[in-house]
Amino acid sequence: MQTRKLGKSGPEVSALGLGCMRMSFGDRPVGDRQEMISFLHSAVDRGITFFDTAEVYGPFTNEELVGEGLAPYRGQVIITTKFGFGLDASGIVRAGILNSHPEHIKQVAEGSLRRLKTEVIDLFYQHRVDPNVPIEDVAGAVKDLIDEGKVKHFGLSEAGAQTIRQAHAVQPVSAVQSEYSLWWREPEAEVLPACEELGIGFVPFSPLGRGFLTGTIDENTKFDSSDIRSRMPRFLPEAQKANQVVVDLLVRIGKQKGATPAQIALAWLLAQKPWIVPIPGSRKLERLDENLGAVDVILTPDDLQEIESALSKITVVGARYPADMQKLVNR
Repeated sequence: MQTRKLGKSGPEVSALGLGCMRMSFGDRPVGDRQEMISFLHSAVDRGITFFDTAEVYGPFTNEELVGEGLAPYRGQVIITTKFGFGLDASGIVRAGILNSHPEHIKQVAEGSLRRLKTEVIDLFYQHRVDPNVPIEDVAGAVKDLIDEGKVKHFGLSEAGAQTIRQAHAVQPVSAVQSEYSLWWREPEAEVLPACEELGIGFVPFSPLGRGFLTGTIDENTKFDSSDIRSRMPRFLPEAQKANQVVVDLLVRIGKQKGATPAQIALAWLLAQKPWIVPIPGSRKLERLDENLGAVDVILTPDDLQEIESALSKITVVGARYPADMQKLVNR
């Protein structure tokens, strides 16, 4: 497995990481616990050293799964988790309630350390920017945790360029995690340039467009109500039909390279910058192996220009998130 360094101050990790959310949280059915633990072991055996989870996935159950599954490899792998959401009236962590107050960040860290069965969090992201807490206070709280030896690296998720700069001035940001793929390229405008300037790694989540760029979804695909895609405008039948042109492009390039659409989509991301490390989610070995094959797909400058030229003529249909979720990103 090839490796990459997340910016100037971040850890060295496998060129592809693994998003673990759907192993125990999200669209149903979720994975069987023992099967998912075996899957995590298989991922390590294949050279993956970069694993992504969060307290809100479950909540808590995904951290517990990842902590148990990766305990035998703790010195060999990098585990990232996230803080930033608060409790509802019943005491349950909810993705729609923000809380990045310093005291809460430190409480979350203690819980994550326990669930992950570790003495230190390798990379601690703010999951979403909290407009009610100055980002300098957030960075300061994580700096305290780093000074105490409980966290190694600080990260931000779905933050805007100015927020990244303000946080970085207090505590160096090692990585920024945001959605980025062939059909969502907003980070290229301001976030990626800021990361390059400051020496920050970039971690694309949903690098396969939540499955759409694999070529396995079309206008007839139906999503269970538990699946977040059932609420996303980009996955309405008319949008899926219109956006099939993006998959057609990946299929065409894939035939030239002897690769699948998913492999081309991931190879394209890897070709953008040497400090970009995508984290496709998976819970099936055949899909994991397909994704890992992208590391060996070489896109030449001519290939990249061909893709760029084709994409310039395509307008992706449908918003990325419904309005209530969109307000939580790029702040």
